[in-house]
Amino acid sequence: MISDLKHKSRELTEGPGRAPARAMLRAVGLRDEDFDKPLVAVANTWSEVTPCNFHLRDIADKVKAGIREAGGVPLEFNSIVVSDGISMGTEGMKTSLISREVVADSIELVVRGHLFDAVVAISGCDKTIPGTVMALARLNLPSLMLYGGSIMPGQFQGRNVSIQEVFEAVGAHARGTMSDVELHDLESHACPGAGSCGGQFTANTMSIAFEFLGISPMGFNGVPALDSHKESVSAQCGHLVLDLLKRNLRPKDIITREALENAIAAVASTGGSTNAVLHLLAVAHEIGVALNIDDFDAVNQRIPLIADLKPGGRYMAADLYQAGGTRLVAKRLLDVGLLKGECMTVTGRTIGEEVQAASETPGQKVLYPAESPIKATGGLVILHGNLAPDGCVVKVAGHSKLTHTGPAKVFDCEEDAFAAVQNRTIVDNDVVVIRYEGPQGGPGMREMLGVTSALVGAGLGETVALLTDGRFSGATHGMMAGHVTPEATKGGPIAVVRNGDTITFDVPNRRLDLMISPDEMEARLQQWTAPAPKYTSGVLAKYARAVSSASKGAVT
Repeated sequence: MISDLKHKSRELTEGPGRAPARAMLRAVGLRDEDFDKPLVAVANTWSEVTPCNFHLRDIADKVKAGIREAGGVPLEFNSIVVSDGISMGTEGMKTSLISREVVADSIELVVRGHLFDAVVAISGCDKTIPGTVMALARLNLPSLMLYGGSIMPGQFQGRNVSIQEVFEAVGAHARGTMSDVELHDLESHACPGAGSCGGQFTANTMSIAFEFLGISPMGFNGVPALDSHKESVSAQCGHLVLDLLKRNLRPKDIITREALENAIAAVASTGGSTNAVLHLLAVAHEIGVALNIDDFDAVNQRIPLIADLKPGGRYMAADLYQAGGTRLVAKRLLDVGLLKGECMTVTGRTIGEEVQAASETPGQKVLYPAESPIKATGGLVILHGNLAPDGCVVKVAGHSKLTHTGPAKVFDCEEDAFAAVQNRTIVDNDVVVIRYEGPQGGPGMREMLGVTSALVGAGLGETVALLTDGRFSGATHGMMAGHVTPEATKGGPIAVVRNGDTITFDVPNRRLDLMISPDEMEARLQQWTAPAPKYTSGVLAKYARAVSSASKGAVT
């Protein structure tokens, strides 16, 4: 138990010398009695730019009410958000991953700058989720993260749809199998209101991962954005952060190596996004826990795929919530000894204790028993080989194809690859190579959802493979290798692939290889010269100079 709840803010607000600070705080509504209470930061990521974060002001209001009821003084501030779904396929997408660092940096700076005693961070779109947790890890104050929740499914031609179907419809439209009217109808109904993209894409992947990690209260993130229960869990977070403060329970007590393995298990068991590799590596880096890219494969091999979720499956995050939610997923794994139940969470209970409250909706079809899973192993694998000496990530949930050999078609940017799909120059058996899109080379490591969805929409999802030093949306599925490292800009082997070269994907043996001799590979690498930086000033140039490899989380 902590003896002084104002363990930081006392220096900010007490004594005659702090009269100027108190005068300014009075101007925003604080009164005499408030200066005796702990100051709690409510770090929001509200924005009108994207439905993922559009409703977060309402959530923040409920969190602040809970903090006041529990005896604290909430002070809200905002960070930024870049919408992946809106910027996808444009130059703007280069800013998305960079925004993760800006979110983390901005929260850290405001909290340190104003000596807050505790923090509640509220996230929505993809990069705000790990960005907020990275900040909490750095600050190591009593704190938690609350995710704004998933959007509800849209309705199109009598079936549930998400943004995934819209991206794939672009490819179908280009092939002439979807009309202008149908595309407009789908576009108009896919996103019916506030909330993050509805499948087990990156946002919902990181949501469940951070509940398993313990930094978000079990079951809170999974409540959909506009579900009436979201107000209740938001207020509870306000009470909970004061409890964390009283017990002096901090992120370093929660984010351990074992807890990170639980988070990876959440991703593997639900067929989650490849972006989880980047983000969990980054969180581990911030908290000072040793974790490397191959640890994801080791966990994946012992965790079954038990959730039938989009993009590879049939259901959406809202369906998982109705079926029993995060607790039921965790209980399935704990019951067969695949979860480390002793790990502490922000509720003050271990994850093993949390799952005892799990309940299953009779007749639900979203979640399979761990003893009879969809697949015996999880949804993510790590490949190496002469094309990816430092590793790459492949998502195997949702398809059964585990090998592919074919001729390379090489593109030095995403736009050229997308145009080739639209122009029908990509054919069965091709291996699409998109390079110079890595963290440094992009810069910013764009997601390739436009290209991968166009391939699916064009009917090539099962017959064409793709590899890139960029990354994928959580909505991507098929034989797709992302995060190929070293990236092209750093002279990785992907930089010297030529049109027509034979490339082999061998998932069972964890290999990604360019079928040339070692001597030929060395000769090509010797002849390669680095391209000039794409940006020479501004934040993108600064990021390119500072960012690490994707195999290390692309941290700065």
